[in-house]
Amino acid sequence: MLVIGIAGGTGSGKTTVVNKIINSLPAGEVAVLPQDSYYRDSSHIAPELRCNINFDEPAAIEWELLEHHLRELKAGKSIDMPTYSYLTCTRQPETITVEPRDVVIIEGILILTQPELCKLMDVKVFVDADADDRLIRVISRDCIERGRTPQMVIDRYEAILKPMHQMYIEPSKRNADLLVPQGADNRVAVQLLTDYIESRLHLNR
Repeated sequence: MLVIGIAGGTGSGKTTVVNKIINSLPAGEVAVLPQDSYYRDSSHIAPELRCNINFDEPAAIEWELLEHHLRELKAGKSIDMPTYSYLTCTRQPETITVEPRDVVIIEGILILTQPELCKLMDVKVFVDADADDRLIRVISRDCIERGRTPQMVIDRYEAILKPMHQMYIEPSKRNADLLVPQGADNRVAVQLLTDYIESRLHLNR
């Protein structure tokens, strides 16, 4: 099993890079563990206060569960991955069964901040993108998928996303084995990454 961590700032194009890797490999060879599925449950917090939760700091994630699930997959066992709703800021009762695959991708903004999780990765990737490009993508995504207005997104960017990026995410790229500048638009870097994955898979067969 080849474990790949793909990190980067919010709106950097991580998910697009993940999809390009999946599409380049035979169907069924890749399992994905999104960091966002492991947000801690906030159902005990009053709904009107949940908008104050800082989702961009490491404490928001249940890392212990993510690491446990990754170890289970590496041991050849299936897992029940949690699901999370951004609309209610709560963990959902439904889970997703994930089977062990030749390639497991862990994707999220903070995954390279965790030393123990990094030790379980074979390849660590940081998808880099300009702050302006990331902000534009975040506004588009949050307005469509999370029911926020552009002003709400901008206010949250200034108050939380930007300082958390500078405090946690930007420094974590020092832990990466490969930097992908210009985000998912960097076709050469993405192709090199997919070629490397394919070569590793052939060696392991």
